[in-house]
Amino acid sequence: MVSKTRDKFIEVARQLFARKGVENTTMNDIASASDKGRRTIYTYFKSKRDIFNAVIERETDQLLNKLRIIVAKPISPEEKFYEYVNCRFETMKEIVSRNGSLRAGFFRDVRKVDRARKIISKKEISMLYDILEEGVQQGVFEIDDMSRTAVIITHAIHGLDVPYIRDNLADQGIDKDMLSNYIATILLNGIKRST
Repeated sequence: MVSKTRDKFIEVARQLFARKGVENTTMNDIASASDKGRRTIYTYFKSKRDIFNAVIERETDQLLNKLRIIVAKPISPEEKFYEYVNCRFETMKEIVSRNGSLRAGFFRDVRKVDRARKIISKKEISMLYDILEEGVQQGVFEIDDMSRTAVIITHAIHGLDVPYIRDNLADQGIDKDMLSNYIATILLNGIKRST
């Protein structure tokens, strides 16, 4: 029961945030649309920021699940790396696009974007670390410090979320598919052992 009520608040909040925007949605709106009292919502969430973070976490769970599947695939570390980068960009685009007004907030408020990323960054870094470690163990990658490399690559990918989602490098002759492949190739060749 507790989980169902919390889940309902999160889904209702996601829908309201997508339609009205985070700034224009109140805790009363969420409680009312959930057919619950305002006190009930405060049992589960301390603030609108708290419920916003829960919405973002729920939305990014699908990204993490897709990335986990890639990490577990019985393919080469190089193939995992390419799939990881492509999946990461495309899934983030889907999440942002599906959530209407959240999309505008994503592009407008860098602090909100950073807060949202912090929720999943550690998990992304860990999965990328696993790919890098597998590549090193197989003698395909040569990396002195896998932990720092995973952090840097993760943040490099994050830095390209907005250009990918907006496809705003197209006027420079770089479409979304090219961007995804170029970044994967540049990062991969930077860590691949020369033959």
